[in-house]
Amino acid sequence: MVIYGVYIVSKSGGLIYNYDHNIPKVETEKTFGFPLDIKLQYENKKVVVVFGQRDGINVGHMLLSVNGSTVTGCTTEDGRDVFDIIASKENYPLSLKFGRPRATTNEKIVLASMFYPLFALASQLSPVPKCSGIEILTADTFKLACFQTLTGVKFIVVTDPNMQGTDVFLKRIYELYSDYALKNPFYSLEMPIRCELFDTSLHTLLELVEKSGTANL
Repeated sequence: MVIYGVYIVSKSGGLIYNYDHNIPKVETEKTFGFPLDIKLQYENKKVVVVFGQRDGINVGHMLLSVNGSTVTGCTTEDGRDVFDIIASKENYPLSLKFGRPRATTNEKIVLASMFYPLFALASQLSPVPKCSGIEILTADTFKLACFQTLTGVKFIVVTDPNMQGTDVFLKRIYELYSDYALKNPFYSLEMPIRCELFDTSLHTLLELVEKSGTANL
């Protein structure tokens, strides 16, 4: 069983906790000839693919290295500008490594705020009153499971599609939240959770579930 991440969304739709547990690396390295047949652009302090895709390199992937030299921002380790290297014909063939960038904290906040109205919409679309909203959302590569408490706080886990017992797992996370966050005198509701005991207990729980499943929870 693989657990990719855990998220907690407040009753007002704000992201108050997130933890990337086992995000797989998606990296592809290819040798290109001149001219480069994909278009790159500098966005949000990284060089990303904005047009053209091939051999596992997709739009949105970021440039990780040029000829083995790690790219930081738009410069390589030796201080050369990436776009100057790509534009010069004598530098070819070029070995470029691309990878899928990890979501930033701001991007996760946006995603959490988008899930909040989707959850409410699902409740309204139900032909039967008192719908619980989205509980399981399954795609070909992942499963998203959500548990909403009586106070409106949402606990979300993203796992592999074959994960079973996510309802039990989510309720166990809720118990940890109640024990270590809500009972913390320094924690205020609706605020980000910064509690070492909660972090440690959650990490232990994730490792236990990945090794032995949810049957023993």
